[in-house]
Amino acid sequence: MNKYYVNSNVTKGHIRKELQGHFSEHLGRCIYGGLYVGEDADIPNVDGMRTDVVEALKAVRIPVLRWPGGCFADEYHWKDGIGPKQNRKKMVNTHWGGVTEDNSFGTHEFMELCRQLDCQPYVNGNVGSGTVQEMSEWVEYMTFSGISPMADLRRKNGHAEAWQVPYFGVGNENWGCGGNMTPEYYANEFRRYQTYVRNYDPDKKIYKIACGPNAADYEWTESVMRIAGNYMDGLSLHYYTVPYDWNSRGHALEFSAQDYYETIEKALLLDELITRHGAIMDRYDPDRRVGLIVDEWGTWYDVEEGTNPGFLYQQNSMRDAIVAALSLNIFNKHCSRVHMANLAQTVNVLQSLILTEGERMLLTPTYHVFAMYQHHQENELADSHLEEDIRCAGNARIPVLQESASVSPDGTVHITMVNLSLEESREIETVLTDRTIEAVKGEILTDKMDAHNTFDAPDAVKAREFSDFWRTESGLAFTIPPCSVVHLEIR
Repeated sequence: MNKYYVNSNVTKGHIRKELQGHFSEHLGRCIYGGLYVGEDADIPNVDGMRTDVVEALKAVRIPVLRWPGGCFADEYHWKDGIGPKQNRKKMVNTHWGGVTEDNSFGTHEFMELCRQLDCQPYVNGNVGSGTVQEMSEWVEYMTFSGISPMADLRRKNGHAEAWQVPYFGVGNENWGCGGNMTPEYYANEFRRYQTYVRNYDPDKKIYKIACGPNAADYEWTESVMRIAGNYMDGLSLHYYTVPYDWNSRGHALEFSAQDYYETIEKALLLDELITRHGAIMDRYDPDRRVGLIVDEWGTWYDVEEGTNPGFLYQQNSMRDAIVAALSLNIFNKHCSRVHMANLAQTVNVLQSLILTEGERMLLTPTYHVFAMYQHHQENELADSHLEEDIRCAGNARIPVLQESASVSPDGTVHITMVNLSLEESREIETVLTDRTIEAVKGEILTDKMDAHNTFDAPDAVKAREFSDFWRTESGLAFTIPPCSVVHLEIR
């Protein structure tokens, strides 16, 4: 039996709700057909926002949504997406599929989407092909409530009140698709651009996010923190779990047990990346004022057969649910440095929560993980650890179990645990320090590694009640089956 120790009297940081954020790019069918169908669509909508998708995202308490990219952000010119839709400029989306972007979804539509979702907007500005003036005017257009050219233009376009923009990204992947810059060059550009991302309302400060590293590029973090650390509030990190390599990423559903374990091993690398980038940030920011913003993460496979390669549409299985769960546990454990994380992407792209096909919608196994983990939002991270239990599967060396625990404001303890093994169940003896258990509720997500939902069987994989636990002298014991995610609520 594995011992699991939870001391809810010792807390190690605050788990911001933004650790469960999401990302929506003008890519494939994420925006068009996913989140937005237009006001005249036959699909039920409110001001063009797809009602079933909005309601599903609200149910998992989506805290923040990043837009318009991604690579698209550094070729997006915001004035093309305002005003009467029939007059908006059309463009070619050169990054994603070479399709025509008609700009019918722009600033006003994004802000309306966030209003319906009751979530915070995270807007990503254009450094790669945009100007300081363009970025400055966009911030003025969105956030200034007084009399000015941009505020007047916003009113002319139908929105009298200024919006709040809590988070603003100054460029995206500027080491690659955002301009192929060196870290030193970008750091100085960030210092210049962020100067004009003004706080027009002193009570609503904009949290400025700098472009951070690609995966293990520690030199980028070192240079950007050294040159520009004092000017930022957050530094982004992008890391995708790719089973093989970028030329052959593997299939979302057709994979072996060895493929599964290698995928999990690569997903667990996220912990090392956060630790090592965080250590560099600590040298320049020992008080941890600057947050690490993991604003693109998730699995990335080859696209589904018969779909546009530039649309990045992939199915979603229990393997992805396991990756989501272990990643969210990692973010919880690093909550003193990680201030936000945004899964890529929300609908129909990469490791999405939701897939749509015309009028039909399904919730992926990853969605059900987020539904379980929402109970950690705004809790305190509890001191918790498992007895070490490492196994070797093929060439992969991974733990069998992985976890995090938190304490809610009313004292409820929430435990989320993942069994990464495909073969072995585990009996867990949970030792709860100075805690008398009054009530326990549980839920579980478990199935075969390639189990998934389809439009003909949308509920094949979903969370269900979990009751395979019993009281002990020290706390609680339970059995966690292979390839599963368990959430326990202990009062």
